[in-house]
Amino acid sequence: MAVALIVAAGSGERLGASVPKALVPLYGRPMLQWSIDALRRVPAIEEIVVSLPEGAGPPEGVKGVRGGTVRSESVRLALAAAGPGDPVLVHDAARPLLAPQVAERVLGALAGDHGLDAAIAAAPVSDTVKRADAHGKVLETLDRSCLWAVQTPQAFRREALERALAVGPAELARATDDAWLVERLGGSVAVVECSEQNFKVTTARDLRLAELVLAERSAGSAGPD
Repeated sequence: MAVALIVAAGSGERLGASVPKALVPLYGRPMLQWSIDALRRVPAIEEIVVSLPEGAGPPEGVKGVRGGTVRSESVRLALAAAGPGDPVLVHDAARPLLAPQVAERVLGALAGDHGLDAAIAAAPVSDTVKRADAHGKVLETLDRSCLWAVQTPQAFRREALERALAVGPAELARATDDAWLVERLGGSVAVVECSEQNFKVTTARDLRLAELVLAERSAGSAGPD
């Protein structure tokens, strides 16, 4: 059975909130609670561990640990506190619109290919993307058909994730997602296509948009694939 780790230790400074981001109210409940509720509906997940800001207590029914100074350190601390579940699903509380089916597909992709070390949710890039130098001069236009905007959840074979996280603070600070830490050790990672509705709440505008999406779902609209 799988264990799920939710990263919820961010300050939410860019959101302009007076409380940590994961605790900001979103459509009647703390933002974090939406991810917990979604993952509780995934039959393969038997335990949820949440990395929290200092002084915050865990919601009922989940295990809480104090988060680290950077994201991947929070993942490492949460993993150390988790039971022996394998695989490990990592999700950001800042993506509160997660549909349980997405977590199931990511876990399923990992289970269906024994050569993989990780499977990650991602959306195809629809914008034209250019690479520029430090002065803003365009160096090349990238082929967007090969580009993916990475999201969470991300599923890992436990041994691969533990090995990837066993690095120094500098490498942990460089990691914008845990799959990169696996990749840098030669691990095999696959993308699982996901809806753009699984977006990250970073700004006040994102929060308002998330409220609208949740209101539509509550009114009976279909959730994301």
